Amino acid sequence: MNLQLIIEETLTKGDKAFVPYIMAGDGGLETIKPTILKLQQLGVSAIEVGIPFTDPVADGPTIEKAGQRALSHGVTLKGILQELTSFADEIAVPLVAMTYLNPILAYGIEAFARNAYAAGIRGLIVPDMPLEESSILHPALKAQGIALVQLVSLTSPPERVKKLAAASEGFIYAITVNGTTGVRAEFAENLPAHFSELKRHSNVPVLAGFGISTPGQVKELSTFADGVIVGSQIVAALEKQDWATIESLVHAAKKVPIL
Repeated sequence: MNLQLIIEETLTKGDKAFVPYIMAGDGGLETIKPTILKLQQLGVSAIEVGIPFTDPVADGPTIEKAGQRALSHGVTLKGILQELTSFADEIAVPLVAMTYLNPILAYGIEAFARNAYAAGIRGLIVPDMPLEESSILHPALKAQGIALVQLVSLTSPPERVKKLAAASEGFIYAITVNGTTGVRAEFAENLPAHFSELKRHSNVPVLAGFGISTPGQVKELSTFADGVIVGSQIVAALEKQDWATIESLVHAAKKVPIL
């Protein structure tokens, strides 16, 4: 499974990519398998798998609390990879791990890349690793066929945007708000122009993330983005096992008209 190709196939069908974020091990390791299998059954394009961490600088309160709950269950990166590997033959969509750099370094870079691929992970997001330091991980990831996804903020200057867009693999994670993850009522007016600029410099799909919480917002952002990533709202719904909310969010990315 190639992350970029899977997203591009979704776009070819006339849908936009929908990538839900889950905090792995929120409720214990045993929750990972049923959650992933149910999400892929709903028709998601990929699944972002958050790795709980003690100092999650990019996470808003909802995801931070989910990470704390997972850590209280003794969940670790090693345990998550082992759990994913145990049912990897049932995973039908690419997984994108979201983790900070320290857990990977502690695990061992080559071993992480090797075991992550075996676990179904086809993309990696490391929010505390600048592009200039990506050579720490990139060779090991490339050897395994794992895409290194870059985050692009609204405040990145034009030259920085060009560099990040050119370097990103799998897709570009375009942050739609300033600050951490979490539900937002509205987005900046210049988003369509921002996404147009990103697409101009990129050879991979451009997905919108941070702050997206309603089917209306999914549809709105999907008119100019290639898809969306929804985190806090998915995490909150999973805690309550509110699958109706999750299904409505996934469905909103289907057959979105392009402006």
